Amino acid sequence: MFGHGDVGFFDRIAPLYDVFMPPTLPEDLRAGLAFAHRPVERVVDLGGGTGRASRTLRQLDVEAAVFDYSGGMLRRAREEGVPAVRADAARLPVRDASLDAVVVTDALHHFPDPEAALREVARALAPGGVVVIREFDPGTRRGRALAALESLAGMDSRFLRPRELTGRLEDAGLRGHVVDPGFGYTVVGVRPSDGPVDGASGEGDVPATDEERGR
Repeated sequence: MFGHGDVGFFDRIAPLYDVFMPPTLPEDLRAGLAFAHRPVERVVDLGGGTGRASRTLRQLDVEAAVFDYSGGMLRRAREEGVPAVRADAARLPVRDASLDAVVVTDALHHFPDPEAALREVARALAPGGVVVIREFDPGTRRGRALAALESLAGMDSRFLRPRELTGRLEDAGLRGHVVDPGFGYTVVGVRPSDGPVDGASGEGDVPATDEERGR
């Protein structure tokens, strides 16, 4: 295994990461950020590595800082002109309710404790703020293949299906919504504007997902 969040692997591949990884698509992030109930100005690209999502956010006139645990990936982000901070996803170096949005792109399955990370995101989001998560569905054929490949490569990846992830968001006190199902899917969590995050939002407060609407 590569250790904390597979950080050893990402330190090694950092110089070539952007060569082999496709760019983050603006429409994927735009659709999620549209759920915010406040202006989106203070944004963290959590587990953002070389800043792929941060560079895409610039196309949407949104500036973000990368928070990541891999020193190699952070160096690449800074070389690309992206502000970058070494941070543990389970202990974010930000004040309560200080962020308008958090994006997590192709990274949550590498977090050692995704539930703790989501609780930290909920703490850091201001009321009406949003977390946009792009992940891979292990219930699809391509998702199963990816999970098997990462396991063979020695990674400690933990993939969640879309409804499992919305459940984790709801447990953290956020209102979950599946925006874009499929092999690569988008899930959004919104911090309620009508009260503090307490990790126990009622079922009636959670909007129906696209899956529940039969889309």
